[in-house]
Amino acid sequence: MPPLHLYVDGSCGDNRNVGRETIAGWGVCIVRGDSGTGKGQGEVIEEFSGRVITDPESPEYMGASVGSNNTAELTAIGHALRWALIDQREDALTIRSDSEYASNLTVGIWKPKANKELVRRIRSFWKECLLNRTVTIEHVRAHRGHRWNERADHLAFRAMEGRNPDPLQFWKPGNR
Repeated sequence: MPPLHLYVDGSCGDNRNVGRETIAGWGVCIVRGDSGTGKGQGEVIEEFSGRVITDPESPEYMGASVGSNNTAELTAIGHALRWALIDQREDALTIRSDSEYASNLTVGIWKPKANKELVRRIRSFWKECLLNRTVTIEHVRAHRGHRWNERADHLAFRAMEGRNPDPLQFWKPGNR
């Protein structure tokens, strides 16, 4: 069976003066059979998105104290890993992110200076996923026309705006 690739992205329109009320969105696009070339091979298995939650009382809270592009990127990885923990069918997964910041924090290459609670939660998901399967993170260059990275960007951008994403059959890469 072809492997699964989980494309993740975050979006924040007002990333200069971030705070608890700053709205940010995240998106996850899960693809089977992608070659990684960006030409859009493969089949979308599932996709989901939402806003970064900064309210510790919310059941969807992952630890973000502010809405920002960084917390959105981290939250996208967190939701992808949480999905992987629930879906136990796959032996190996590759997460593809255009954020080296979020990727390096997730796997422990970098130490967090900010977003510590969020990073702690995501690292716990990461370690739990590694108990049952192989999980890797690969960097994808942003806004270079890679179909599935662009789709994750679309999902994140629309979630930030509070809008539904375009259905996949009508969506074109590059359309936010």
